[in-house]
Amino acid sequence: MSTQALGAPGEVRVPGEIEAAARVRALQSMIARTEGVSEGTGGAATAAASAPASGTSFATALQAATTSAAGGGSYDGLIEQAATRNRIDPAVLHGLIQQESGFDPSAQSSAGAMGLTQLMPGTASSLGVANPLDPAESIEGGARYLAEQLSRFGGNTADALAAYNAGPGAVEQYGGVPPYAETQSYVQKVLGYAESYRREHPATIGGVA
Repeated sequence: MSTQALGAPGEVRVPGEIEAAARVRALQSMIARTEGVSEGTGGAATAAASAPASGTSFATALQAATTSAAGGGSYDGLIEQAATRNRIDPAVLHGLIQQESGFDPSAQSSAGAMGLTQLMPGTASSLGVANPLDPAESIEGGARYLAEQLSRFGGNTADALAAYNAGPGAVEQYGGVPPYAETQSYVQKVLGYAESYRREHPATIGGVA
């Protein structure tokens, strides 16, 4: 999707911002439609599933909707910089973060992985990441670890992603993406997200030498 010029002359909104604005308008419309609907009806139930919990301001709801719709756009600069430093494709790094955490910097798994790139504590420490919940540190650490896997597996992106998910030992054992449903799905989703990101950001993706 190409960018579209909107607003003041010279101002360009990227697709994530356009989607965020549409999400905000939809949320406003939904709240307007459900005003006055008594609790317990189908309309109110739908609103409860989409609207913020009681006590949350409308401004907070709009901010949440905007952040969700932006799809991690606020981290694009950090992703580009980390990818450039580590000589990896920023689209793949973007896709990896989208799959790992959905761009939630406070995400934590039951296994102990943390942050945008879901680094385990030991891995984070080995990569020099002091605080995995810090977006800049997590993105840099994830980029560095992905670069290590790309180097280990001869630049094969699918194998590197599989190693990120299942560990390099599993990839070496099977000579490629291991036959684990979770890992195979993971690789496909990350590559799909990466391709979508390339289509939406043609001007910023030039490939990494």
